[in-house]
Amino acid sequence: MKKIILTYGLIAGAIVTAFMAYGVYSLNKNPDYEGGMLLGYTGMLVAFSFVFIGVKNYRDKQSDGIITFGKALKIGALISLIASTIYVGVWLIEYYCLYPDFMDKYSAAMLKKMNTTAMTAVEIKAKTAEINMYKEYYKNPFWVIVMTYAEVLLPIGLLVPIISALILKRKVKSA
Repeated sequence: MKKIILTYGLIAGAIVTAFMAYGVYSLNKNPDYEGGMLLGYTGMLVAFSFVFIGVKNYRDKQSDGIITFGKALKIGALISLIASTIYVGVWLIEYYCLYPDFMDKYSAAMLKKMNTTAMTAVEIKAKTAEINMYKEYYKNPFWVIVMTYAEVLLPIGLLVPIISALILKRKVKSA
């Protein structure tokens, strides 16, 4: 089980960080940061598909075709945790070593984009305060880590293991 978790966690981590590294590099060249969210979540979906593959591999090859929801969820969650930890580690290196001005550029792009939307003055003020709050958080490495884990684990890194466990659970061996 450990070998499957580690193998698929490393594969998923490599994929999600490759998408992230490419995205950050290309978006840093694009001052509007258009398409970044789509690229990021596409990378996460591709990477976290290895959660499903890893759980299925364990069920079919090491557990005689039988796996409980809990065991499948545990395996999937651990694969996600490894992939997410790699993602966070690579982001910290990218952010602090390659793009230390990322939040300044990203915030400026978001503020510029708000001025072209049909937001009210109150909405713009609230969104500006939110953007400035994130900029402040990004001055502390602890919050960079927390927010980066939240970015990758909360939306997809937890949902995929739950869905995988629901689909792959099997109490009796299939014929």
